[in-house]
Amino acid sequence: MKTKSILFVTGAFVTHHCWDNWKEYFESRGYYTLAPAWPFKDADAETLRKRQPYDTDLAKLTLSEVVDHYAEIAKNMPEKPIIIGHSLGGLMTQILVSRDLATAAVAIHPVPPLGVFPYEFSFLKAGWKSLGLFTSTNKTYLMSFKDWQYAFVNEMPLEEQRIAYEKFTAPESKTVARGGLTSAAKVDFEKKHAPLLITSGSLDHIIPAHLNFRNFKAYKSNGSVLEYKEFPGRNHHVLAQPGWEGDADYILNWIAKY
Repeated sequence: MKTKSILFVTGAFVTHHCWDNWKEYFESRGYYTLAPAWPFKDADAETLRKRQPYDTDLAKLTLSEVVDHYAEIAKNMPEKPIIIGHSLGGLMTQILVSRDLATAAVAIHPVPPLGVFPYEFSFLKAGWKSLGLFTSTNKTYLMSFKDWQYAFVNEMPLEEQRIAYEKFTAPESKTVARGGLTSAAKVDFEKKHAPLLITSGSLDHIIPAHLNFRNFKAYKSNGSVLEYKEFPGRNHHVLAQPGWEGDADYILNWIAKY
């Protein structure tokens, strides 16, 4: 019997409500879905922004703790799930796959695992502030609207950019962001794994398609199903960017095999 349970893994800088349309889409097609919040982020974006920058619980959160949070959820689902993650959630998805917690998985525009060096200028420009180098890790980081325009919603009309910012943008732990540069972000590229699809977008600044392709190529050929798909015209706001249904359709058809 094919898996009918999906666990959505949220990335950084946004709330888990970025999956609302995707939950409805996949549930209407017979899937059971979960899109849990990160620890200390189980609220809407406006509520979370009111805690900025003194949300000390969130500020102290680490990448390993977020990964373990989703790992426990996956272990307690009715069946081993299909895991779908976006951005940093795409990195966490690959880590969960490496732990053998998925029957199949999709990493949407994922942050690369340790060992895939992100030298692309647009990645560095869009992401370096979130590391908060030389700033206190006791305070959270909130992406400015200007940075959001470049990193997430480039090429979209201004009003759509503003609406997306107000609806989704949330403060973030600098410690989690820095975790992406440590062994917490390690994936065993040689280990056999569940079927994995890595997707990218031609317009994505913060996680450019070339970086996603190098992530894909880092996996060693060992008989595991591994596929890559670049979508034209997609930026990092792919989960809610107009036309997101095209990405969802492709992913639906891909996971239906598993």
